Amino acid sequence: MFAVMKTGGKQYKVQAGDILRVEKLAADAGETVQFNEILMVGGDKTVVGAPLVAGAAVQAEVVDQIKGDKVINFVKRRRKHSSQRTKGHRQQLTLVRVTEVLASGADATGVKAALGAGSAPAAAKAPAAAAAPAAAAAADDLTQITGVGPAAAKKLVDAGINTFAQLAAVDVETFEGTKVKPEWVEQAKSLA
Repeated sequence: MFAVMKTGGKQYKVQAGDILRVEKLAADAGETVQFNEILMVGGDKTVVGAPLVAGAAVQAEVVDQIKGDKVINFVKRRRKHSSQRTKGHRQQLTLVRVTEVLASGADATGVKAALGAGSAPAAAKAPAAAAAPAAAAAADDLTQITGVGPAAAKKLVDAGINTFAQLAAVDVETFEGTKVKPEWVEQAKSLA
């Protein structure tokens, strides 16, 4: 059985036992991850997704975090400009070994989803997503505070601060979620 999966903006045709170099994942060596964006599952019966196959997944074991080959980019401007520039880059990759292709039942496996290194872990997103409907009803407009724009308000909400009372209770020195200014806390106390 094989599957066509999507990760890191690329598509891979995989089957059990294959070793892949994919974009860096937020997982350590030895962990098992699950790729849930499956475009096609083949074998006895071929299933093509529209766009994804529901319930299908590919499970893989992380072998190592590696760097790709060095890529050198040389740019030269001709004639009167006489400038040249050389840039090098090594892409960070994750080496994974495919252990299993699941045609169905991927939701009940309990294996952590494979997320890119820039993403927050699925465990951190799940409670925030579950609390979002309840918090949205009781959330205050944090942009009423001077100096808090839409981007800062989004960072505060992502850090779990939805109301003026929550912002007023923050200790500026020890809060880890995002940068909070002391003036914001004082204004939140008066607005709460």
